[in-house]
Amino acid sequence: MKKKLSAIFALILCGAMLAGCTSGGGESDSGNTEAAQTNAAAENNGNDPASSVEEASASNEVDPNVPVNLDEGVTDAMYGRAILNEGDLVRLASAMKKAQNGGEITVGVIGGSITQGSLASTPANCYASKFNDWWVNKFPGAKINFVNAGIGGTNSYLGVHRVDDQLLSYDPDVVIVEFSVNDGDKVMNKYSYDSLVRKILGHSSNPAVILLFTTMDNGTSLQETHREIGDAYDLPMVSYHDVVYPEVAAGTLNWADISPDNIHPNDAGHDIINQLISRYLDSVYDKLDTITEEPSAFTAEPYTNDYYANAKMYSAADITATSSEDFEVVDKAFYDQFHNNWKTESGGSITFEVECRNFGVFYMKTVSGKNGMYQVFVDGEPKAKLDGNFPNGWGNYGETQQIIIGNDVLPHTIEIKPVAGNEDKGFTILGLMIS
Repeated sequence: MKKKLSAIFALILCGAMLAGCTSGGGESDSGNTEAAQTNAAAENNGNDPASSVEEASASNEVDPNVPVNLDEGVTDAMYGRAILNEGDLVRLASAMKKAQNGGEITVGVIGGSITQGSLASTPANCYASKFNDWWVNKFPGAKINFVNAGIGGTNSYLGVHRVDDQLLSYDPDVVIVEFSVNDGDKVMNKYSYDSLVRKILGHSSNPAVILLFTTMDNGTSLQETHREIGDAYDLPMVSYHDVVYPEVAAGTLNWADISPDNIHPNDAGHDIINQLISRYLDSVYDKLDTITEEPSAFTAEPYTNDYYANAKMYSAADITATSSEDFEVVDKAFYDQFHNNWKTESGGSITFEVECRNFGVFYMKTVSGKNGMYQVFVDGEPKAKLDGNFPNGWGNYGETQQIIIGNDVLPHTIEIKPVAGNEDKGFTILGLMIS
């Protein structure tokens, strides 16, 4: 199976899509020297470092009597809540030093519609663009390339299958990962998020990875699950969730002031994220001279089973159906990032022969009422139903469904055909997710 997926990164479908580093593995952090010296001094003075941490945590708590003033920017307490882990700084410092010396670096982001920039008034006002601006402004003598691999309505399961083509092919030096409001399965998405982060950390360009955790208006976020991955690999972690949600819950911040719906930040919300990330980057920049180690290959053991270590997205340009009735190959059914899709408008069936450990389908859900329910058979056995219809929904989008997950690579026959009563309904396969 030969892979030729093309990727076009543009901030598309703004307002239409629903949402939604550093290496671990034994590298020491020269940037922690200052903190270690501070703790040692505290011990020498008879103070308990743990008590100092507790006091610092208490000082970051929300004061219910003090409303948030967005015009005054992020406070020290907010920033203190946001930085869940400073992380190993070696890779991030290396990228900064490269840019400082006038070199060429690539900064990238991958995530859902928040990263894509949905509901920011202009692409320039989304946090991702402002992240790029920090590098451009901080290092005017360097060449800064920027890749935005945010796609609305997508999760880390799709992300781990598309990251090679749509981000890693550009050999990034620094990457922000944001999927905490798009991921919803604490088990499956722990696996997919772990493999995604490991793929990025293991890339030949030794990219630094920063994890960004966002939130819905009611606090819904897979932050705690994703945080396990960040802790396992000692990564920088920045929580927008821990900055804004406690304020909203305390009544000191009106959610409507930072978001026009229940998920997506407006310009003010994106600016808060920007302030957090910029302040964190500034803190690393200020101690570059103390970080003397060189980046090394990522060798940490997987936190989970790393099911998707070799995950890839396959289109009709990469794999040929062994049989097809009424399905045709179309250049682009919906996304600019995914071409060579399989589509039928009036029923039909399609069959593939694959060898895999895991298998999933990326398919369209539409509001037109013209799409229907299709059944996936694996080796003749029914495994899953895919509903391509999205009645009264907010818009068309691509949905993912895992069909097989296992420990061994085995040959399988995959057949997709209409459920009884849907023979006159359409269906679109955007890609096959195989590892």
